[in-house]
Amino acid sequence: MANDQIAPTPSSIAPKHTQAERKELFEKISLLSGIPWQYLAAVDQYEKTMNASKKRTIQQPITNFYFSDANWAGKLNPDQQDTNLKSIAFFHGFGKDGSGDRIADRANDLDVLAAMTAILGKNGTKVENLQINLLNYYQNPRSVERIKQFAAIYETLGTLEANAHAFPLPVTADYSYRSTWGDSRGWGGHRSHEGTDLFAGYGVPVRSTCFGIVEIKGWNPYGGWRIGIRDLNNIYHYYAHLSGYQKNIKVNDIVKPGQTIGWVGSSGYGKPGTSGKFPPHLHFGLYRDNGTTEWSYDPYPSLRRWEREDQNKKK
Repeated sequence: MANDQIAPTPSSIAPKHTQAERKELFEKISLLSGIPWQYLAAVDQYEKTMNASKKRTIQQPITNFYFSDANWAGKLNPDQQDTNLKSIAFFHGFGKDGSGDRIADRANDLDVLAAMTAILGKNGTKVENLQINLLNYYQNPRSVERIKQFAAIYETLGTLEANAHAFPLPVTADYSYRSTWGDSRGWGGHRSHEGTDLFAGYGVPVRSTCFGIVEIKGWNPYGGWRIGIRDLNNIYHYYAHLSGYQKNIKVNDIVKPGQTIGWVGSSGYGKPGTSGKFPPHLHFGLYRDNGTTEWSYDPYPSLRRWEREDQNKKK
């Protein structure tokens, strides 16, 4: 692409605030750059989660790609607000002109997209090349893994409209729960409870609370038969003490809100297959990821909100 332009005129960046319009923008850039739209969308979404966790401010109205002054202008550039293409290139900055106005403006979505497509496509646009380029840019395998997961979700769904949620149990079932996050636990050593326990009978369906990808499945000495799902907000949804899994569900499957993934049980607190050491219930946890570490937070407010939403759908 001559002069790094990814669109013929600045008029192409008229505000696109809906997810459908954002997808259309990524698809257009994909045609010009050769980079799959789902990877552009996945990097943009990953950047959005990092902006939130690191409290970073972006200037462009549509996309979420973040470049620091030093990365945009070049670390040794004496003018950290530089928009001149020649001096930015001289100091090895990432800044590009994607709109055709011959300046590199971090507040311009097309300029930021041009910079990111240059990074992503540096050594080729095949998926394996994209992942190498991402690793070179982020210097963090965890970041690459998250972007791969997001891209898989977008590719399967074919849309960016993936923010709906569901309560983990059918609201028509007989269940009870209260906030138990932070309560003391003793089995396996003193520890605090990182989740909410939802008590229900054996065999009550356990459902995905989100659009996401199955990240882990199998036995855990504490959680028994458990499953973990990563959503597009980089939040890990953890389901434990299951009596079994939905047939054929496996790691890397894409799931949707309300989809059955297993059933309530009382597995855990021992070697594989241990069950019955406590009343049947679902342990549900939520964990945030800031790119380097992950930590739990109280899922009770989210559960109450999703429960109300599901109850309203039944009316």
